[in-house]
Amino acid sequence: MVSVKEILRKKKKTNNEIESGALVIDALKLLNTVDLSYLVVKDGADFKGIFCERDYCRNVVLKDRSSKTSRVKEVMTTDLPKVEVSDTAEHCMDTMNQYKTRYLLAYNDRDFAGVITIHDLLRQVLSNRESFFDHSMAERLIEQEEGDKIF
Repeated sequence: MVSVKEILRKKKKTNNEIESGALVIDALKLLNTVDLSYLVVKDGADFKGIFCERDYCRNVVLKDRSSKTSRVKEVMTTDLPKVEVSDTAEHCMDTMNQYKTRYLLAYNDRDFAGVITIHDLLRQVLSNRESFFDHSMAERLIEQEEGDKIF
């Protein structure tokens, strides 16, 4: 199975970083520009968390805050599960399932390496579907006579 390091290497490079002191409205504009569901929040080289569409909905809209006055640091997510670059995609799937999250923070020892998303993992599954599906079973299902069965 492919490693986190390989997944990160294959990801398209985007400028989806924002400072924690930025206004939420500016974060939303950047989200729209980069066409992603999350931004990496950094102050200089220091990773602080992520800001995603869900943060906006739950921590701004539902709490009746203003995106024009609220700061990213007030509404961002900081407690995501972590994986190492040496971990496998399968480990990531298990971790996402265990923590019920769509994002994982990838680290190379103590250094932030990137974000693994549920979409990254789905792309991996789809591009390697031959190793996930048993072809002989699929062929038997295709060749099976349906007869008079209607279910």
